[in-house]
Amino acid sequence: MATMADVARSAGVSVATVSHVLNGTRPVLPHTREAVLDAVDALGYTPNTLARSLVTSRTRSIGLAVSAISNPYFTEILQGVEAAALEAGYSLLIADPHDDPRHERKVVQLLHERRVDGMIVAPSAEPGDLVGYLRRHAVPTVFLDRLVDARATEDRAPGDGADGADGAAASPSTPYFDQVCAESAAPTALLVTHLAGLGHRRIALVAGLPGLSTTSERVSGYREGLTAAGLAYDERLLVSGNSESAGAERATADLLALPDPPTALVTANNAMTIGALRALRRHGRSVPDDLALCCFDDFAWADLFSPRLTAIAQPSRELGACAVRVLLDRLAEPDRPPRTVRLPCAFVHRTSCGCPEEPGSGTGATASSTLAEKGTAS
Repeated sequence: MATMADVARSAGVSVATVSHVLNGTRPVLPHTREAVLDAVDALGYTPNTLARSLVTSRTRSIGLAVSAISNPYFTEILQGVEAAALEAGYSLLIADPHDDPRHERKVVQLLHERRVDGMIVAPSAEPGDLVGYLRRHAVPTVFLDRLVDARATEDRAPGDGADGADGAAASPSTPYFDQVCAESAAPTALLVTHLAGLGHRRIALVAGLPGLSTTSERVSGYREGLTAAGLAYDERLLVSGNSESAGAERATADLLALPDPPTALVTANNAMTIGALRALRRHGRSVPDDLALCCFDDFAWADLFSPRLTAIAQPSRELGACAVRVLLDRLAEPDRPPRTVRLPCAFVHRTSCGCPEEPGSGTGATASSTLAEKGTAS
């Protein structure tokens, strides 16, 4: 195998110069850099990653903790993370926290012990221990998909207090970490007002796991949609599916058992959509004739159902790629203020809501509109 000394001889430079080019530890003249990189290509030189990390204190690796196995929604996000990391020259170490706070804390510690440069984490509903660990060890971290309220976690870091790095009291509403997520409230409200516009007056929501920011925001959006449509809120029509198929199946069955059941249903993620459809089939109800259905999360086979599912599509891959970009910005500028980036969703109009097929749409097409023009940072 070619060595760094071989590259230096071929390029006519010192070994130190080759090291500076490969590790980015010092500026090098453009023609010298080009000569070194040409020699690397010609000789097929492969840098020693371990040796490089000792020189730069960087491993060029990112730890990713998302429940990709237990939650298919995160699979596309993972693809976005992987592509963006690879493009930037970073490798991924992946762990599945299974949305379990204790397991989450353990896998994040294991990733940290592997000396990743930073982490991207989709936090659980009880992230206090996780946040405490990340803060104590000053791990560059981006929270993905689910936001963490600093006010709920700032006192959960033992020995850390509630002060900022400079000793000044942190603002209760200021997050300690960068965060990337999709809009949730406004898209959910849109589904409700769309169903209300079709004449429905009893619109139910199968909500996600309590404690997740996505759950609370979609519940808020549901209630905002009811208010905008001039409909009264009925607590019996708001049920929890715990973000899982089985939970949504039970919750939907409970809704159908009400003396005055809903005529329309919004499900708050793709797994719960599947559970709701199972319950409807088991109880002999058809969509949209007996009950109109709209769902949060579009997925690959949503267009294959009959009727085709009207849905809110999240920019899953872009969420993953954006999280990588935000993390790389943090690594390049550690003292920059934390920011929260929200990306827009799209309303994908199909027929499960009770609307007729869009003229000229065919079986494979959908009508969609973006709910916001641009992601926002705060």
